[in-house]
Amino acid sequence: MASIHRTTMTPTKLELLTGWLPGQSWYVGSGETPDLVKAGGFRLDDPEGEVGIEFMVVADTAGQEPVAYLVPLGYRGAALEGVPGEALIGTSEHGVLGTRWIYDGAHDPVVLAQLRALLGGGAKPQQQNVSDTPD
Repeated sequence: MASIHRTTMTPTKLELLTGWLPGQSWYVGSGETPDLVKAGGFRLDDPEGEVGIEFMVVADTAGQEPVAYLVPLGYRGAALEGVPGEALIGTSEHGVLGTRWIYDGAHDPVVLAQLRALLGGGAKPQQQNVSDTPD
């Protein structure tokens, strides 16, 4: 089971997503800078213990009506080879683990493998409070 550290991340996941989200083809915002809040989510374990896997629900409250997005994230201790440049959401300094490369999970093979395992009944999500990790 993965360890969840109660520490800081600079920039935060929400700050990184605020810059990345408007560039996605499925983003429905009005062109304003998103105003994101964490609305939920869950984590999966990487059997090798190398990749942090999180499915974060964020709500964009910048428009007249909030819009929620489910964003799969892969956290790595090194750059992921062989993925398109847009797969990288950004890097962040983790207070315990150091520099983390944060990827769109749709491009991360470990995230995708564990999602397939979850959908096939071979993985269970970790229970997590919304406040367990810094945003």
